[in-house]
This record gives sequence, structure tokens and C-alpha cells, in this order.
Amino acid sequence: MKRMRLFTIFMGALLMTTLAFGGAEPQSGSTTKKSFGKTPDGQPVDLYVLTNKSGAEISITNYGGAVVSIKVPDRNGKFADVVLGYDNVDGYVNDKSHFGGIIGRYGNRIAHAQFVLDGKTYTLAKNNGENSLHGGVKGFDKAIWTARILHAKDAQSLELSYLSKDSEEGFPGNLDVSVIYTLKDDNALRIAYSATTDKKTVLNLTNHSYFNLAGQGSGEILGHLLMIQADKFTPVDAALIPTGELRDVAGTPFDFRKPTAVGARIDQEDEQLKLGGGYDHNFVLRRPADVGESLAARVVEPTTGRVLEVWTTELGVQFYTGNFLDGKTPGKGGVAYPRRNALCLETQHFPDSPNQPKFPSVILNPGERYHTITTYKFSAEK
Repeated sequence: MKRMRLFTIFMGALLMTTLAFGGAEPQSGSTTKKSFGKTPDGQPVDLYVLTNKSGAEISITNYGGAVVSIKVPDRNGKFADVVLGYDNVDGYVNDKSHFGGIIGRYGNRIAHAQFVLDGKTYTLAKNNGENSLHGGVKGFDKAIWTARILHAKDAQSLELSYLSKDSEEGFPGNLDVSVIYTLKDDNALRIAYSATTDKKTVLNLTNHSYFNLAGQGSGEILGHLLMIQADKFTPVDAALIPTGELRDVAGTPFDFRKPTAVGARIDQEDEQLKLGGGYDHNFVLRRPADVGESLAARVVEPTTGRVLEVWTTELGVQFYTGNFLDGKTPGKGGVAYPRRNALCLETQHFPDSPNQPKFPSVILNPGERYHTITTYKFSAEK
């Protein structure tokens, strides 16, 4: 009888503990780690899978901090992976499209691969004609980052850190960088970027995920409906370098102030569209004063109802329609990604700002902390 009474007390305590810790409630999710392969020189690479309580899942590798997959539901609750990528690290080592990666030190282009800071000229690697693009030959998306799983209530978080040494790819200063990815239970992916330097430098970090809200590998994104909160954009020259002008979007194919199909005007007779082979331009965001994140863009995929909202503290967003994808490189599941099979919304400071005195400054000084936040909010509308 004594044993039976002790057993009853034990089971009762176990039941109360289970209820207290959410046995009858949905758990807030989990983060798991697994092998993603090895680099050509034998370094092991990991994949971190963040899952929230509703089953949404985001996978991130510490090779380049690439967002490998984002699995979210459509209007009927059917999950699909909505970003382009590769099945293992080999794809990212050989990748030239920057799929999902952390872009730095400088997102976008710097003209003639050089800039002047305090009278000194810094020369960068030329990896885009005569220009530097997305940090150079070996940008942050080709580095192995140190990963740490963070524990938070109602969210799953992963911190990636990297020390970019002085003169790496030609940029001055030892730069300590931290990027924290957080998958919230409301299907939002928050990316927080932080950095400090020991020498005056320039910095412009972003993420280069390619989105197709119908599902990766499902075809063109020309039917996606897009709204961008911008009255102006920065036109470019033949090398896709900003001219310095802030041009009104009104009366141009760049007016996305109201939801418009991506393909509605993409092939119009327009000089800027011809230069970019479609959209590959920075939009000047209309941001309220004294706020944190504000809405930059909203995308709706009509056939699935999936919605992506981009919220950011940044001043610009690069809208890119995958004009340089060629379908020759197999992605996840062996699926090829032809031209215009995805779109990018890269939050940023403006391209070539180090050489454009009228653009907002991208200078980071010792003693200062660089900090920006961008959140990708996923939902579905009926």
C-alpha cells in the first residue's frame, strides 16, 4: 500500500509538472544542429534548424550565414520552402549568386573598387567589372562564422559572429560582427546586425535571400504583387553604379507605392530597366521620423495567398528580380533556377555611398556600434 501511495503521489506530481511546463500547450519550438558537409579544405560546416510552435522552420548554415530554407504555410496551411538555395555546403562554396548569405563588408556596389577615407585611398578587389560587389572576392557570405544557440521565450535564436581582420578585401579596421537570427512564433524572421571597429571604416550589411512565395523552383515571380514604401529611387549608369540622383518614382515603372505585379512593367521601354535587365535598383524608403523598424515592402503571391512584409531600420532596399539567374546551376532537390525565378529585397544603406557625398554616411568610427534590424514577416491571406 505504501508503494502504491508513493506511486500515486509521483504520478500526480509528474502530471502537474507536465501541465505547468506546457504539456497541454504548444511548445515554443526547438533548434537543432546537424552536419552540412565540409569545405574544400576540410573545415566542417553546420546547419541549424529553427522551428517554432506552429511548425514554421528556418534553416541557417554557419557558412556565410546563409538562410538555406524558410518553410511557411499558405492560405490552406500547406508548407513550402520559399527561398532559393542548395542542399549542402558545396553549393554555397561554388555559388556566385550569394543565395541567402550575409553580405559584407559592403552590400551592393562600390565604384571602381575604391574609396577615400580621411584622405587615404582604399583599393578593393574588383569582382564586378571595374567595381567591387557585395564585399569582394571573399565577402562575408564565403566565411565560416562562429555559431551560438540562444534561448529566448516565444522564439528561437541563433547568433553568428565573425572577426573581419584589418585590410580583409581591402577594407580598413578589425571589425567584430554579430548577426542574430530569431524565428518568432508569429512566423517572423528577425535579423539583427551589430558591429564594432578599431579603425575608421565603411560598413553596409544585408541579407541576400531570394524569395519565391509560391515555393522555390516553382517558376517566375512576375505574378507576385509588390508594394514598396518609396517615393524615390537611385538611378544607375551602365555599370549599375548610382548616378547620385534621387529620382521620383511617379510616372515610371518604378512606382510600387500601390501593389503592382512585378512583371506588369518589367519589359517596358525604359532606360533604367534595360541597364538592369529588369529591376536591380535601390529604393529610398519613406521612413517616419524617430521610429525603429518601419514597413519597407509587402509582397503577395496570389495563388497561395502567402504574404511577406519587410520591416527595417534601414534607409533603402534593393529590389532585384533575379535577372542574372541562368538556370544552369542545380539548387535544392536538383531544381534549376532560371531567370526571374525569385526576387530579392535587400535592406541597406545606398550603393556606392563611400563615393557619394550626398548619400547618407556609411562610416563607422571606433567607439561606435553599428546596429540595424530587418524583420521578414510571413503570413497568408484568404
